[in-house]
Amino acid sequence: MPAELRELGGYIEAKRPDCVLGWSVERGELTVDVALANIRGIVEFLKTDATCRFTSLVDITAIDWPERAKRFDVVYHFLSMWQNHRIRLRVQVREDDMVPSITSVHPSANWFEREIFDMFGILFSGHPDLRRILTDYGFRGYPLRKDFPTTGYTEVRYDEEQKRVVYEPVSLVQEYRQFDFMSPWEGAEYVLPGDEKSGEKA
Repeated sequence: MPAELRELGGYIEAKRPDCVLGWSVERGELTVDVALANIRGIVEFLKTDATCRFTSLVDITAIDWPERAKRFDVVYHFLSMWQNHRIRLRVQVREDDMVPSITSVHPSANWFEREIFDMFGILFSGHPDLRRILTDYGFRGYPLRKDFPTTGYTEVRYDEEQKRVVYEPVSLVQEYRQFDFMSPWEGAEYVLPGDEKSGEKA
């Protein structure tokens, strides 16, 4: 299989040098790095070319690399049932870049792209309905960015007096912010049930 994937990677690079920045086969999987402006073109090529026939969009996701100038990787996974191959396309994106939507080629990309927008704040140009899909309409921030606080910015609860859901700033009491980071078996001041048996001799 790796030999077939290397052959496929070379074929795609030869056919679409305008799109392919590089490719590799690692752990039996073909990954192709694609220029941002040409993502829609190569997706259409992979779908229609007789040698490729990657007609099934499996997934689109993103990865946050906050230390990089091109902060995000947008990653596409496709399946060719005809050739029994899988391919991964990877596009590097700056925080203020817009990624061309591939919904015109694969309509099933609609919700994937909305999820990436919702979780990472990445914008897709040409998307027919780009709005949040997993979080609430008034949600602030993008939960899968690495600089998003694990506690979030607001908490939601049902207020019995107001008879409605209310949003409030996150408020953690001090005891939840202090951790001793010690194992109960390494000198902690508290004893868990069963710990007393550790001192008994067999």
